[in-house]
Amino acid sequence: MEALLSTKKASDFRQGLQGGVSIAIGYMPVALTFGLLAKTTGLTVTETVLMSMLVFAGAAQYISLSLIAVGTGILEIILTTFIVNIRHFLMSASLSEKLDDDELYKKLGYAFGITDETFTVISVKEGRVKTGFAFGVILISYGSWVVNSGIGYFIGEILPGFLQASMTIALYAMFVGLLVPSMKKSVKVTFLALTAGAMNSVLLFTTNLSNGWSIVLATIVSAILVEAVVVLKRKGGGVGDE
Repeated sequence: MEALLSTKKASDFRQGLQGGVSIAIGYMPVALTFGLLAKTTGLTVTETVLMSMLVFAGAAQYISLSLIAVGTGILEIILTTFIVNIRHFLMSASLSEKLDDDELYKKLGYAFGITDETFTVISVKEGRVKTGFAFGVILISYGSWVVNSGIGYFIGEILPGFLQASMTIALYAMFVGLLVPSMKKSVKVTFLALTAGAMNSVLLFTTNLSNGWSIVLATIVSAILVEAVVVLKRKGGGVGDE
């Protein structure tokens, strides 16, 4: 009986690995770019790989690089990435209802490995999801992200100096590329982006706040304002999000 259960767990894990292959492949270019940009930002290879190992959050890591590049303090970076990743609380709560009940340390393990992509693959699986399947999806995705971050760093080392310096522009180009499609789909996102940008500019030019604190405050205040407008529109019979 124990052998049968062990075989079943191994099968669940293999299915998870197979389910995560597409994520691992998709992470390759993003992680390579992160490693390359980390090199041009001034991080060491150890710092680069450790960030991917301990954070494992693409958007948050890219934002951290941009904040590091302008000399932002550690507290501002932590608060900014916390705000960016706050949606993970909802993802974790959702998956806890779908995954089989298990020991706390196992729950902590797959909670750490939740990204937008791993969440999607795990949540769309029919029926109750075994912990082994979740770990399979997360492990192959995590491995791809960490390994390719390191490879990207070493690719950055062999680039000419002028190319390394120019790669910092890619950070801002990537953020624009991520933002514009969302703005096209939602008036709310457009309003939020414009409000946050305008508020950040005002704070930078009218106060003595650092770049990091300016971004944190602009993000929080604009999110509250936009959400308040949406709620008021709904109460007044308005359209809401779109």
